[in-house]
Amino acid sequence: MSNSEHVFDRHMLEALICPQTHTTLHYDAERQELVSKAASLAFPIRNGIPVMLVDEAREID
Repeated sequence: MSNSEHVFDRHMLEALICPQTHTTLHYDAERQELVSKAASLAFPIRNGIPVMLVDEAREID
């Protein structure tokens, strides 16, 4: 099963915050990421599980 086949629970999204800034995250379904605009980071979702580690996040513009 690929990452795109996993369904992300949107209710869980409401409970998650950015570990660096403690602000709301935005779900990017196409890239399977949780985006923190305040920190300019995108946290990957792997196998339906958000990886909320700053070291694993991708920097965004």
